[in-house]
Parts: sequence; C-alpha cells; structure tokens
Amino acid sequence: MPDGFRDEEFAVPKERMESAGVEVTVAGLVEGECKGMLGMSYTPETTVDEVSVDDFDALVIPGGSGSPAHLWDNQVVHQMVKDAYGAGKIVASICLAPAALANAGLLEGKNATVSGSANAPDILREKGANYLDEDVVVDGNIITARGPAAAGEFADRIIEKLLA
Repeated sequence: MPDGFRDEEFAVPKERMESAGVEVTVAGLVEGECKGMLGMSYTPETTVDEVSVDDFDALVIPGGSGSPAHLWDNQVVHQMVKDAYGAGKIVASICLAPAALANAGLLEGKNATVSGSANAPDILREKGANYLDEDVVVDGNIITARGPAAAGEFADRIIEKLLA
C-alpha cells in the first residue's frame, strides 16, 4: 500500500475479500499510516520488508496518485511481484499500479489494462504488454484493472481465482 492510494481501490477489494472469507494482510511500503487520495487513512499491519510472498496466495496492489512516485520504480515491489508470479501466486493491481508490474518486466507478452492517466498505457506498451482498453483484464495469474469504477469487478476476479 503506497501513500496516496485511491481509497476505493483499497477498501472495496479488502472488504469483498474479507466478506468471502479471505484473510487479508495489509503491508505498507514504510511503517505508519498511509493516507488515501480521498481522505481515508489506514495503518498497515506490516511492511513489505517484513513479509514473504511464500506466506500468501495473492499480492494485490491498489493504485492512486501515489503509484508513480512510490510504486513504479520501487525495486522491493518489483522483486515481490516477480517472486509472487514465479511462485504461481496471483498478482493483481489496479489504476496506475499496473505500471509497476510492467516496469518489473511482469507484463511482457501479457494482456493488461491500466488507468489512462500519467502515460501509464504507454509504459505498458513500451514494456511489451498488450494494452487492452477494458475495465478488468485477467491473463493467467495476473489481474489488472483500470480504476476506481472497476474496483468491485477487480475484487470479484481476485476472489474467483483465490477460491477456484
């Protein structure tokens, strides 16, 4: 979870997954409270430095205005998504966060979507993704979504994969 996350891109998937019986652990990039774009605040239970992808079935990354500054070029995040994907885990990201997956090399040759702002679709294309102008795109264990309006469908696709 980055500072500057988009509130509903975090809250809707978390709430839906927990309602479906999925245990959710929230990891921040740093210790302490994260502020959402629309005023929500949340203090993650742990940080990305303290978790192992081996302990989880999915890695879900909310987007928002904090994504370009905190996620896109974050080497810890890049390694986590590569490790998770390599271990057969679900890797999901929404809004501007899919650009971090692209920069990690995870979307090369994959179908994916991303928010249309901040040149994010160009980043996906430059990194070899097949950018699709759709709300939610599932390609194997990678799930990407465009933005807050897609948060519910994004959550549903993650839950379907987790409970399959």
